[in-house]
Amino acid sequence: MGLITAAQFGSLRRHGLFLVLFGIGMPLFSSVVGIALGYGLGLSLGGTAMLAILAASASYIAVPAAMRISVPEANPTLSLAASLGVTFPFNVLVGIPLYHAMATQAFALTGG
Repeated sequence: MGLITAAQFGSLRRHGLFLVLFGIGMPLFSSVVGIALGYGLGLSLGGTAMLAILAASASYIAVPAAMRISVPEANPTLSLAASLGVTFPFNVLVGIPLYHAMATQAFALTGG
């Protein structure tokens, strides 16, 4: 995958801003869905935070393989750059504490 990505590296210049926005926006959206589901299922605060983290992480765990199989003509550089170059570092540095804080806030607002 790395060799394929390197060969199509120029496409990052055309799609860079979109990749960054999508690579941060989609995990944020997914984490909100995870928090809502966790709360709705009656999970604990920790369980809800974990579900939010897992939902936000799904984009970089599954996307490269799924795109490669489902859309063979798709440019793997874009999915790998977004998932491993943007989303993963965002989740590790900012996302995990943010998702926990969001779950804590949801529990505080609803009295859960």
